[in-house]
Amino acid sequence: MSIIEKAIGKLGQGKQEAPRTPIIVSAAEAQKKPPEAKAAVAMPVQAAAVDDVPAAPAVNTQPRQTSKRVNIDLERLHNLGMVTPDGGRTPIAEEFRLIKRPLIEKAFDRSSGIASGHGNLVMVTSSLPGEGKTFCAVNLAISIAMEMDHTVLLVDADVARPSVPHFLGLKNDAGLMDVLLDDKLDLADVMLRTNIDSLTFLPAGKSHRHATELLASQSMSRLLDEIARRYPDRIVIFDSPPVLLTTESRVLASQMGQIVMVVEAEKTTQHAVKAVLRQIGSQDNVNLIYNKSRGFSGEEYYGRYYN
Repeated sequence: MSIIEKAIGKLGQGKQEAPRTPIIVSAAEAQKKPPEAKAAVAMPVQAAAVDDVPAAPAVNTQPRQTSKRVNIDLERLHNLGMVTPDGGRTPIAEEFRLIKRPLIEKAFDRSSGIASGHGNLVMVTSSLPGEGKTFCAVNLAISIAMEMDHTVLLVDADVARPSVPHFLGLKNDAGLMDVLLDDKLDLADVMLRTNIDSLTFLPAGKSHRHATELLASQSMSRLLDEIARRYPDRIVIFDSPPVLLTTESRVLASQMGQIVMVVEAEKTTQHAVKAVLRQIGSQDNVNLIYNKSRGFSGEEYYGRYYN
């Protein structure tokens, strides 16, 4: 039985032996499985239009040197069982080495079929809170930052309840929302260089009641295009809100090159997975991470969200 069949079968079979954690499978491949495999099927969806929201200001995207530097608490990350540059070949580090490889390859593959040219924009999401999507987004970003040929921008796009700063031991400073609201604020003004040389962090910024409309605006589209194309070696990881909880993630999904959906072992239902795939309207560029499964060594990995 293939790893894809095991992952899909696990969604419907409860307490059977789980695969190593976490694993990643293609939603497009899962869709090809027979009915008895209970594969999730993705269907296109369109975001609703909003008429009563004022137009967002233009975004200043001229290149500028990032000036502010922050220190991530690497010891704290290591104690949480997460990937760190000096953490050695831990089981979780090895798992994310496997997870990141196909994402990196597709990010810069011009024949991948990603028409927007945004293959290096990767959104990490889940169906509901608590499935470990922020845990996976941070680990994925750090793991890719350890590559020799790539830099990473980690974006906290969970604008309502930012969780990335909690993991990194940082404050939620000015960030994405502030750039969209203030045309005098440059992206470089709010991007934070970290003590992981190849990793830069963009906080969510202050919350806004029209966050969904701002993320769906032309200003956001221009910002994403500029982020995707400014640095040819950069991969951008977006930690988005859960799809079934807010509308922001559905809007973001329409502009992403790749989507990673975190599925919690023995908890996320098959119905929830199908509902997410219908709402984000993607097939070929969606992958599933099967998280919190019991590993072969008896260890368990847990992502935390909304403590």
